[in-house]
Amino acid sequence: MKFYVMTLFPQMIMEGLNTSMIGRALESEKISLEAVDIRQFSENKHKKVDDYPYGGGPGMVMQAQPIYEAYSSIKNKIGKKPRVVYLTPWGNVFRQEMAEDFAKEEELVFLCGHYEGVDERVLEEIVTDYVSIGDYVLTGGELASMVMIDSIARLIPGVLNNDDSATYESFHHNLLEHPQYSRPKEWRGREVPEVLLSGHHQKIEDWKLEQSLLRTMEYRPDLLENCLLTDKERDRLNKNQNIKKKCRKILAKNDEM
Repeated sequence: MKFYVMTLFPQMIMEGLNTSMIGRALESEKISLEAVDIRQFSENKHKKVDDYPYGGGPGMVMQAQPIYEAYSSIKNKIGKKPRVVYLTPWGNVFRQEMAEDFAKEEELVFLCGHYEGVDERVLEEIVTDYVSIGDYVLTGGELASMVMIDSIARLIPGVLNNDDSATYESFHHNLLEHPQYSRPKEWRGREVPEVLLSGHHQKIEDWKLEQSLLRTMEYRPDLLENCLLTDKERDRLNKNQNIKKKCRKILAKNDEM
């Protein structure tokens, strides 16, 4: 998959993502990343990319022309209109399902805004997806784009050392991940749950699913509204009276689907 980031700070993008898992994926060419400097497409001799907003108001607005030219350079390179994500507080909130959808693309372009925003006309011309990573304001879209790229890239085959890790982690079936433990068996008086030491595969899987549900109920009950379990998982949970009692509503909803 090829990621393109239209930005005023290309160094921030490249240095921020060229480490750890994403850095290894770039080095092995499982994915590619290009930070496109919007300033390089300005027609202003000083490479200015912003101006005062029509109608007055504080701050400056990024101009349409350099952004559109940066976009056109990407479109010409790949030979088609790409999917373009604009990072904005009023966009759809980024979720795991969205990451999975974006991961199906061959190319994905991010537009990082700054100042008081971007000229609406270029947004209407090139943007396909408006996305927010949360209800707060950042100084620009760079950090948000890096968050999304990290989340999307890990779903690309070969990026993770163990591709199963992308499946069995937080938000699988819209559930939070179960608690994790490692050596030693006892630490500061706290022991690893006995079931994880039993070697009984079925009991371990049942425990993990139960703990995922309980953790989601406690910390993110909103996620349960869209929780989808497999037939096998529903059958396992229905046999567990403790979890069945606590998760009666979600089990009933899944039975109706």
